[in-house]
Amino acid sequence: MKQLENNAYFWQKLDSLYFSSSVVIERPKHSKHPRYDDMVYPVDYGYLTDTISSDGSQIDVFFGSDVNKKIKSIAVSTDIIKRDCEIKLLIGCTDQEELDVLHMLNVSENQKAILVRRSNESSSWSQED
Repeated sequence: MKQLENNAYFWQKLDSLYFSSSVVIERPKHSKHPRYDDMVYPVDYGYLTDTISSDGSQIDVFFGSDVNKKIKSIAVSTDIIKRDCEIKLLIGCTDQEELDVLHMLNVSENQKAILVRRSNESSSWSQED
């Protein structure tokens, strides 16, 4: 089985979206999800302005406490109730905050998520653009 290659150019494109948008915080750290009481946000949660996600709304972000406000990872989630998959950017999250976000996204039996951490390696097949 071939290992997933973590392409630096993918992360550059995410950085471009992030740097050309503003972050809007909708739910502050420790607030509860409006529909699911067992989901408590471990960090600030919101979206990037002027972007579109797979669900037709803006790209979701988890905004952590690290002073370095870089995208360190993404969460890829699937929800059988909404019948969708989404990515969520984890910006400025510490290692513990990443794990806390991942835990929150996996509380429901209807939604599950994985974490993809950033790497600066380039794939052998990629081309600079």
